[in-house]
Amino acid sequence: MKVVVLVLLLLVVAPAIYAQAPLTITTEPNAIVWIDELRRGTTDASGKLTVNKVSAGRHVVRVRAKGFKETTTPLLPGRRALAVKLLPTTDQAELLFQDAEIAREKARGEEALKKAADLYREAIKLRPAFPAAHVGLARVLMDLNEFKEAHAAIDAARRTRPSYAEASAVEGRIYREEAFDNEALSSFRRALREAGGFQPEAHVGLAKLHEDKGQFAQAVAEYRTAIAQLSDSEPVIYQMLGAAYEKMEKPKEAVTAYEKYLQLAPNGSYAAAIRSILEQLKREADGEQIIP
Repeated sequence: MKVVVLVLLLLVVAPAIYAQAPLTITTEPNAIVWIDELRRGTTDASGKLTVNKVSAGRHVVRVRAKGFKETTTPLLPGRRALAVKLLPTTDQAELLFQDAEIAREKARGEEALKKAADLYREAIKLRPAFPAAHVGLARVLMDLNEFKEAHAAIDAARRTRPSYAEASAVEGRIYREEAFDNEALSSFRRALREAGGFQPEAHVGLAKLHEDKGQFAQAVAEYRTAIAQLSDSEPVIYQMLGAAYEKMEKPKEAVTAYEKYLQLAPNGSYAAAIRSILEQLKREADGEQIIP
């Protein structure tokens, strides 16, 4: 009888334990890795990346490294290690796109953003049907407040790839920047439909729309969904979550969110500001009256 109970317990508990397990990917150094279209990190100098939380089902892994052809490969259920071989590429459109992506991520200031935009345009000129390049260009144009051109880039991406969750999420962000909340809401919801609900950028966008309307409880729910989908790979969302809790006057929850941000990004861009308010929030959470 005890053996039967133990077996039943293992059958129940094992899936729960296995549901989130590490995955080690080996490929070229400094390669960017996506799992199910969600960016999960960059390989180290030895070409390895360990993703701490990956669910047990089937996934799709996409890998990109500068100078190599981008590769997509299936990850079968149960595998916890994956070697991805990348082949060098001489495709000039692909190489320009890679340069544009690097330039966009490193861009600080208008001139750097314009340089990234020019690189995307050069890639698109060589390969007009290049949805990822159009979306990358849209992101840069949004940051440059060139909203009409950003929308045109999204439209161009959809002409080649009509169902494109990332494009819809970026479109929602553009509309929100323009203060077209209804259109932004529609785009974020479309992104979620296209992604089967798994689109953290859209959930964050919806959270911000709720915050704009003072709907902080709804915003918190969306931030939490994004955090769960990202598996702690984007610490900045904990900062957003903490700020939403502050607006709800829930200092205890805000402290928890901020401390998680500091744990994940101790030298992050919000770390100093969070540390400066954390002690006060802790006193508020403990019920101590704060005297101005």
